[in-house]
Amino acid sequence: MTTTFINGMDISFLDEIEQGGGAYYSGAVESVENAEDLLYILKDNGVNAIRLRIWNDPPGGFCNLERTLIMAKRIKEAGLNFLLDFHYSDKWADPANQSKPKAWENLDFTGLTSAVYEYTREVLEFLQSQGTMPDMVQIGNEITPGMLWNEGKVDGEWDTTDQWEQFITLVQAGIAGAKAVASDLSIMIHIDRGADHPASRNFYDRFFEHGVNFDVIGLSFYSWWHGTLDDLRSNLNELAVRYNKDIIVVETAYPWTLNAPEGFPLIVSEEKQLHEGYPATVEGQTKYMKDFISVIENIPNGKGIGFYYWEPAWVPSQKEWSVGHENGWSNLTLFDFAGGKLDSLEF
Repeated sequence: MTTTFINGMDISFLDEIEQGGGAYYSGAVESVENAEDLLYILKDNGVNAIRLRIWNDPPGGFCNLERTLIMAKRIKEAGLNFLLDFHYSDKWADPANQSKPKAWENLDFTGLTSAVYEYTREVLEFLQSQGTMPDMVQIGNEITPGMLWNEGKVDGEWDTTDQWEQFITLVQAGIAGAKAVASDLSIMIHIDRGADHPASRNFYDRFFEHGVNFDVIGLSFYSWWHGTLDDLRSNLNELAVRYNKDIIVVETAYPWTLNAPEGFPLIVSEEKQLHEGYPATVEGQTKYMKDFISVIENIPNGKGIGFYYWEPAWVPSQKEWSVGHENGWSNLTLFDFAGGKLDSLEF
């Protein structure tokens, strides 16, 4: 993918924010006339990679193939690296939600496996044809409990040998679809357990036992859900030694305030949710990010190759969102509520 350390950002909401009237500024926010292209603000502040999610047929019409093609052009024109995150769903795929796309609901397992292969291949062929191939793809998003439920579900009562075989068959279909377009395309397998070594090891052991051919271990780490930076360090270091794979923390964030914009409840809103030593200030956010990056840079054998900050620009520019819920992330950004760049972006 690159030999340069990845300073990445997931800005999948950018398209919707811009169409809804949101704007960004690297200096003082005076009027929409002096708004700037977010991609170039990010690039000017050391960001070198962008991550986008893709949903099959989302009801809101954003993050689908049509809009992804448009955003991919902008990313490549800005000279930025591009990571594409296949959710294989019409909406959020995460540890609590891994629903199949509506168009695939009635397929048998053979048909579902074929659909994963064909969809992955077709999306990448469209991107390739316009000269905007991703540099890396994720086959699934936070797939710790499996994906494409229930056929690919592997948690709780579904944690059986047969279910794991089905799940891995689906993942391998996605990998095969990607490799059919570009045999050298880098493949990430992404789970949510950045600070949980037993769960991480259990998951990736299964993939190695089944001979899954992938390149990068991807993990999410949010301290209010997952643990401390020391927990993260311990897990990443052990994974690097055990598997000898490159590692990216592909989602993280931290608050710059606990004060909510009027009418926007926050996911992180209390002192008790903060990591010890990192107050919810711009300075605290900056310190957190510097220490977080240091953890990745010091993974053994140079296996820590970068990170992506999740939705650093999801500003509260509108009340209604295509995803069907309010924006509770506006204090976890690297921009203030009006779209002005925070000093913490310069980490």
